[in-house]
Amino acid sequence: MAAGEIVNHTHVDSTHPCYEIDMVSLTLTNSPSSKCVLLHVFLSAVSVVIVCGNLLVLISIVYFRQLHTPTNFLIFSLAVSDLLVGLMLFPLSTKSLFSFCLQSMNVFCKVRLSFDLTLSTASVLNLCCISIDRYYAVCQPLTYTTKINTNVVVIMIVLTWSTAVFMTIGFFIARMNSGECPENCSFSVGFSNPLGPVFSFYLPMVTMVCIYLKILMVAQKQARSIQDTHSESTKAGTAAAKKGEGKATRTLAIVMGAYVGCWAPFFLCFQIKVFSSLSVQVTTFETFVLIGMFNSLLNPFIYAFFYSWFRSAFRLILTGKIFQSDLSNSRLL
Repeated sequence: MAAGEIVNHTHVDSTHPCYEIDMVSLTLTNSPSSKCVLLHVFLSAVSVVIVCGNLLVLISIVYFRQLHTPTNFLIFSLAVSDLLVGLMLFPLSTKSLFSFCLQSMNVFCKVRLSFDLTLSTASVLNLCCISIDRYYAVCQPLTYTTKINTNVVVIMIVLTWSTAVFMTIGFFIARMNSGECPENCSFSVGFSNPLGPVFSFYLPMVTMVCIYLKILMVAQKQARSIQDTHSESTKAGTAAAKKGEGKATRTLAIVMGAYVGCWAPFFLCFQIKVFSSLSVQVTTFETFVLIGMFNSLLNPFIYAFFYSWFRSAFRLILTGKIFQSDLSNSRLL
């Protein structure tokens, strides 16, 4: 946004990270500082890393047949939402952080809001689906392959994204007669009232925590059962299988924890604003939104750190070996 551009002052914050504001004429003045330019470069670099990291995850799951499992298909869906965060939402949020909601940017606000609601809803629903997958894998292993198969996972993914899209459409239909950009145009979708965060964050978070606590209790019970009732040879085979499922569950629980940790500051700040008289600057909200979206940066690194087969897949892709020969049936260690 060029200096001197007129601000829509329905709700004007007297501070700005890059410009000075003339509160009489309500215009942004002066050129952005060097710190502001450096922050722009940093956030742009983060966006590129988010895109590249999640693109590696997507290519790995599509190319290597060993990774064609129900759990990885759900990770694929989550990676798609993370990729779109880096490709679309992160740049739009960066633009929003360094500007105000201008009357001329009404379309920009709506585009930003639509991506915000759709991708945030898709992410949390994908995490809920992953927790359900882990529940059946650990708590009901004998029926896991029949209850959670490729067809079921496809239905879960379709429902996840359909719900996210319909929520966005429903929001804009409800606001169709309102031509003004909301006060906090970058994140007000779904949070227009105190119940928004309940359904968008707190309820899914409590649901996932309960599921993972149940998984933990069942896993501990199974471990004691293996020690008490099986022979040594059977113990070894069963323990190895349980170890693999346990590691996958712990890793995906860390993914969930990273999501909660990144988004908790924003939702707590929102609750403070709703239920108290404290004033919170728009730029503070925008900063917390960007912190939340850093979660999309963390997930590929979590997969690479905890999953040796993802590390192997990433290595083969980055070295270009998949372009030299057909490695789709390779055994990833």
